[in-house]
Amino acid sequence: MTSAVQSAERAIDALRRGHPVQVTDGVVSITVLAIELADSESLAAFESGGRANILLTDKRAAFLGLGNQLAAAGMQAVLIERTPWLDLDTARAVADPVLDLATPMKGPFRSLPPGRIERAGRAALNLAKHAGLLPALFVIEDSAAADVVAAADIEHFAETGALKLVSRARLPIKVHEKTEIVAFRLPGGPEHLALLIGDPYGTAPLVRLHSSCLTGDLLGSLKCDCGDQLHTALHAIAESGGGILLYLQQEGRGIGLINKLRAYALQDQGFDTVDANLRLGFEIDEREFALAANMLKALGFGTIRLLTNNPAKVAGLETEGITVAERLPLKAGEGAHNEAYLRTKRDRTGHML
Repeated sequence: MTSAVQSAERAIDALRRGHPVQVTDGVVSITVLAIELADSESLAAFESGGRANILLTDKRAAFLGLGNQLAAAGMQAVLIERTPWLDLDTARAVADPVLDLATPMKGPFRSLPPGRIERAGRAALNLAKHAGLLPALFVIEDSAAADVVAAADIEHFAETGALKLVSRARLPIKVHEKTEIVAFRLPGGPEHLALLIGDPYGTAPLVRLHSSCLTGDLLGSLKCDCGDQLHTALHAIAESGGGILLYLQQEGRGIGLINKLRAYALQDQGFDTVDANLRLGFEIDEREFALAANMLKALGFGTIRLLTNNPAKVAGLETEGITVAERLPLKAGEGAHNEAYLRTKRDRTGHML
């Protein structure tokens, strides 16, 4: 494991524990603290060298009405001046959109030009995403912390080119007894799995990319169609004679389990799955399909038939050098509880439903 990966891992761990982390781009450095984990004691210690401002993604800032401010225009990392009234409780409400309805009178806010800290700010927000936290940070410029990470190390963290096949074994499953499970790992990242079902080494095997969904796959949630899609795909692959199911640890379209549950809370407030992600400060889809492409290449597959309703998966794989000879639809799991969710997937993310 390289020193760059170790540095990023230590920074992720420190941020998740509620500790300050210093991010440097070689010219300027900032020190950040996750807003959602801060308490009065840790914030006071953090601000011993000066008052902190707030760093948000452009997505979250837009929902706070900052999109039309000149200092925020075109910026992926938006810096907000922390005025005296913007205390810890208000900062938490700024960070977490689940609190928006309970605290509707936030603001007005004033954005500051990020200037020379823009690159370090973007890297710090991505660090929060890697840590499974809300991308919302207290930030102080030119302040030291015990844990230091280079912006470049965050930018290149968990690159899919470093993917390694670490284990494989026979795994008879209900749909086909002749199944092999293969485990992959990214440095500093989670494990991802491939199921080789039946005899996949024919011409253009049937493939399904399935992002992990604990609530749907394991708990039987009716809010999504994930669990039904998983089992329908397994049966379809088995019935085709052979193929591959990639089980990717990309919960909640890549935002992580806790943030997905926050998105559920926003959906309970009336927001759809797209606006929920954006209000949380994330992209609509944070997944990397290069990961799936590299897994397929490592297993020896370059041409496939893809079981999906999502044209972005087709485009993502083909961009990474995988030929998708055919796209096959996957119909499963439609019901009263996920009708709006599926409609949003069709109308706002281009799913072919």
